[in-house]
Amino acid sequence: MRKIGQSHDGAKRGAAFEVPFSFNRWIRLHGVDIVTMALMGASGLGIYEARKQVKPSLMLANLFESTTPLAPAPSRFFPIYFRDGQVVYPQFAYPLRKEIVPIWAAALVAFLAPFFFICVFQTRRKSADDFLTTTMGLLKSLVTAAVFQVWVKWLIGGLRPHFYAVCQPDVPGDAAPSGNGFASLMYDRSVCTGDKKLIDDALEAMPSGHSTAAWAGLFYLALYFNAQLKVMSAHNPAYWKMILFFCPILGATLISGALTIDKYHNSYDVVAGAIIGICTAAVAFRQTFASILDFRFNHLLLSRTTSLFHRAPFLPSASHTPYFTYEPTTKWTSADLPFTREGGWGWGEGEAFVGASEDATAQRLGGGGIEAAGYEGGVKSRPTNGSGAAPAEEVDDGATPSPSIGFGMGE
Repeated sequence: MRKIGQSHDGAKRGAAFEVPFSFNRWIRLHGVDIVTMALMGASGLGIYEARKQVKPSLMLANLFESTTPLAPAPSRFFPIYFRDGQVVYPQFAYPLRKEIVPIWAAALVAFLAPFFFICVFQTRRKSADDFLTTTMGLLKSLVTAAVFQVWVKWLIGGLRPHFYAVCQPDVPGDAAPSGNGFASLMYDRSVCTGDKKLIDDALEAMPSGHSTAAWAGLFYLALYFNAQLKVMSAHNPAYWKMILFFCPILGATLISGALTIDKYHNSYDVVAGAIIGICTAAVAFRQTFASILDFRFNHLLLSRTTSLFHRAPFLPSASHTPYFTYEPTTKWTSADLPFTREGGWGWGEGEAFVGASEDATAQRLGGGGIEAAGYEGGVKSRPTNGSGAAPAEEVDDGATPSPSIGFGMGE
């Protein structure tokens, strides 16, 4: 049986026309993104730099850190006691406790877990461009989510469950309210006698930085698992793949949920952080790969052909264009195949040609599947010219690259 993407002598078809990977060229193509991420990180650290010197190894964690010398932007009012001396909001009267999951641990897990599997999957993908660009997508998700939540924390914020314990308000419970607003029930932080930094932190509950980081990194990993293992596709995959797909989602849920146990966050703070992280992960993944859920294309990198530092269009092979055409082709390299080999990947077109349920690819191919692509039993059937030999125009001697694009080489 001849593998897809190989000629009769076993050599990869089209490989000779691929431009070798160059790290210098990759830096030039993605240099603007790298500079932009650095500026984004600087803007976040500029707001939330808790110390004069920040260790470089902790810079990513500090983006999600909530301790800051800057006071929260809004002047937030809050009630303390009713006229009968009862606490208005007991849900903000929890004691200050130690975090179950430190912020640096949440940030490291959010990066290292996806990065580990990106490295593992390179045993089959075998592409420096794929490795670097996929990691860049992960960093885009994390940095964007971090800066997003930093600004929301500072400009909006909210009360943490241990706010009253940290504030230590100088308001007698048995005295008549002496604040502002209706019935003089409302006070501001001027009545607090606790530590200033702790009060600042307790006023910036929403959204949760832990939750934002966890979902930005681990949901990106879940999407990556789905794409590389074809968890949701046109075949019934092994059950362990479904379990692996949900592992990062479970991890993000546990990290987020722990914040409601140690009472550093309210449930809605955690949900807000999760929404931010899921959104940045989905957009970063879609910017990096050709699809999020379409199993035919969601493992394929989108081309980067130009940038401010690389003005001339770069096409890695003769079959490439500056954009993705979403048309299948039988000519691909290891970097154009998912990690899994189920569903015909690597030995027959299979799923790459059947089409997703919401598109018309299968109809264009006359029914879809291996047979529609010219395969019987997973072996390519070649048309003949009557004498049993393939027509001259069908012979693939590797001399001329195919004009078809689709899966693309050298991604």
